Amino acid sequence: MNRLRLGRGLVLLLCGVYFFVPLGASVYFSVDDHHGSVTFDAYTSLLSAPGFLDALYLSLELAAATVVLLLVLLVPALLAARLGAPKLRPVIEVVCSMPLVVPVVALTTGIVGVLRWGPEYLADTPIFQTLVAIQNPQFPVVLLIAYVLMALPFAYRALDGGLRSVDVVTLVEAARSCGASWPRAVFSVVLPNLRSALLSASVLTVALVLGEFTTASILGFQPFSVWINAYGKTDGQMSVAVSILSLLIVWVVLLMLSVLGGRSRKAARS
Repeated sequence: MNRLRLGRGLVLLLCGVYFFVPLGASVYFSVDDHHGSVTFDAYTSLLSAPGFLDALYLSLELAAATVVLLLVLLVPALLAARLGAPKLRPVIEVVCSMPLVVPVVALTTGIVGVLRWGPEYLADTPIFQTLVAIQNPQFPVVLLIAYVLMALPFAYRALDGGLRSVDVVTLVEAARSCGASWPRAVFSVVLPNLRSALLSASVLTVALVLGEFTTASILGFQPFSVWINAYGKTDGQMSVAVSILSLLIVWVVLLMLSVLGGRSRKAARS
């Protein structure tokens, strides 16, 4: 028993060293003024950095839109498969898992091919105007579509795990027997029991969107991750500071998830 505890302690120690030593080195680099003193200029000057707020707002907007679109697509489909069409569950699982098979670079190359093919063959059609509209730099819908595809497997696994832990059929039948309509049964009974799964899917999606670089860079847009890379070529300390702040944001969201998930479990038990 003591050896088992010692082994667990060593594993936790090695994991802590592996994760926190590089993070500590990054923090030290971001506050070092190269003269033996500490300065927080890299953090205080973030708000005035050119393009920082625009890139941050764009990433947050894309993250929020991706979460909403994913939940709107997945939750009704999974509930329908659980309640009325169980044979569709394997089909939904295969479709949602397919983005894992396609590399991000290949997916982005396909999107670029479609966008280049449009002006040549569709110049005189309304579809061409649609292709132009979805590439608006203020809010690139093409990035939203790509992010939804990339986040689909992770959001599906989170939601499917939540549905497996809840007897959805019994909950809906009980609500219907009490006179609730189908929409009221779903929104008042089913979704509150899926709070942890919904939060998990949302956090995974937000983390993916805020950290995604390849697709946005190849398509020529500048969300938060691309701005970090571009600005890091001129100011290394500020790019590291922004990376640390983005990591802290993800940690705060995960902490909120654990707190809300704990509260929901306590409420369910009571």
